[in-house]
Amino acid sequence: MGRKRHTPEQIINKVRQAEVEIANGATVAQVCKQIGVTEQTCYRGRGEHGAMRVDQAKRP
Repeated sequence: MGRKRHTPEQIINKVRQAEVEIANGATVAQVCKQIGVTEQTCYRGRGEHGAMRVDQAKRP
C-alpha cells in the first residue's frame, strides 16, 4: 500500500489543529494519534509549516 500525500492546505490545517490541542494540555503523542500522523511527521510539519498561512504554502 502506498503512502498518503497530504496537500499543503491539509498539512497547515492539521498543524493548526495540533497546536490548539497542545495548548489545551494534550501531549504530542495524543495529538498525533488524533490527527492521524506519526510524531516525526507532526514535528516536521510544525517546523516547516507552523507559521504559514494556506495561501503561502506550495509543495516544492
